[in-house]
Amino acid sequence: MNDSQNSRIRLDQQVDQAFDRAAGHTLHDPLLLSQIRTCNTVCQFAFPIRRDDGTVRVINAWRAEHSHHRLPTKGGIRFSPNVELEEVVGLASLMTYKCALMDVPFGGAKGAIQIDRNEFSAAELERITRRYAFELLRRNMIGPASDVPAPDYGTGPQEMAWIADTYQQINHSDLNALACVTGKPITLSGLRGRTEATGLGVFYGLREACAREAEMARLGLTRGLEGKRIVVQGLGNVGGHAATFLENGGAKIICVIEHDGAIFREAGLHIPDVMEHRTQTGSIMGFSGAQDLPSSMLGLELDCDILVPAALENTIHAGNQQRLRARIIAEGANGPVTADADRALSERGVMIIPDIYLNAGGVTASYLEWLKNLAHVRFGRIEQRFDQGAYHRIAGASGRKIEPPVLATLKGADEIDLVHSALEDAMSSALAQLLEARGRHGTDLRTAAMIVAIDKIAACYGQTGIFP
Repeated sequence: MNDSQNSRIRLDQQVDQAFDRAAGHTLHDPLLLSQIRTCNTVCQFAFPIRRDDGTVRVINAWRAEHSHHRLPTKGGIRFSPNVELEEVVGLASLMTYKCALMDVPFGGAKGAIQIDRNEFSAAELERITRRYAFELLRRNMIGPASDVPAPDYGTGPQEMAWIADTYQQINHSDLNALACVTGKPITLSGLRGRTEATGLGVFYGLREACAREAEMARLGLTRGLEGKRIVVQGLGNVGGHAATFLENGGAKIICVIEHDGAIFREAGLHIPDVMEHRTQTGSIMGFSGAQDLPSSMLGLELDCDILVPAALENTIHAGNQQRLRARIIAEGANGPVTADADRALSERGVMIIPDIYLNAGGVTASYLEWLKNLAHVRFGRIEQRFDQGAYHRIAGASGRKIEPPVLATLKGADEIDLVHSALEDAMSSALAQLLEARGRHGTDLRTAAMIVAIDKIAACYGQTGIFP
């Protein structure tokens, strides 16, 4: 199989292989396992939109709801010219296992519109997005209690605002209408900290893993992130934020990879400067003080401690895995390592931190945004001033003079503090469960993560009496 064939391996098949491998370590009824594995609902539809020049374009779109063991279902909407039904189903199933692992009470879902957003004007994108939201409404596949979309590849807060507005126009008496979608702008009851949440989750997850001395010793690495040499593929929302947090945490980002090539600097790249250079020139190439690598693959093959693939699925496959020299592969994207490559790399002793754990910061923050919208109150609004006063009273009771600059830091937590704290706790707790399952079953981390997710979903079905 050549590299181009490898890159087309279906994501749903990759996820199912990981599921089957994990299911073999459980004692659940095969019928229950079949129910957990199966995608419950898939909807494919097409609709016309009128372009700015008056012509009509037919748009293909999908929404998959993989599991209804918990409601609402949850999953992003992506804009991609190459998206296919099987990819949407695979991503929806990943969301199910991701939510279960992280104790986020949602079933998994995913949506997609088959377009290249660069070929459409802002007005055309609005018409496409609103029509897609209307099609979901017609099928009862969007709503605070049924299915809650979010941003994904090619979409962002603006698209979520259009969807929320479309939903509100039709459900004008629904008090909780804004909870129909997450990833909204802050001014539309979005969540502070949601934008960087997936990248921050990658940072927290890597920091937790690297803090375990025994794990690092097995890989021939020292404990902690300090000085770790990291390659990041993809400087988008996930990779850009992850790289920034990792650099601030003491790691060295020695290489950044984008679609047009890679840049390398052994002493480390300063990510804000790289991103500013890309904004000004349209490319990361030609960054001052860095070496241009003409091929993205050359960046993936660099000798490094940690490789963070944070772009699209199937980046690392059977055709290129043998050339990789990273000790840790941290899956910032969904499905960046194929099943064949996963097995081969694990046999070589590479630690692969799986996507259903490491990529879960976004859905964890989305859960908090959904709760905020249902509660109709900003996190920290009730207690922030009270907590600040309590801290100042405690400081005053100490009998020591506290300088004003120090006293000013003794403030109550605001929304972004609470979001980051909740995400940090969720990533730490999930990794502990994942490592415990790995030790108990003698598996790799991906299989262990799947086992934990399957057990939690199975318990949910058992408690409802569907599968006693």
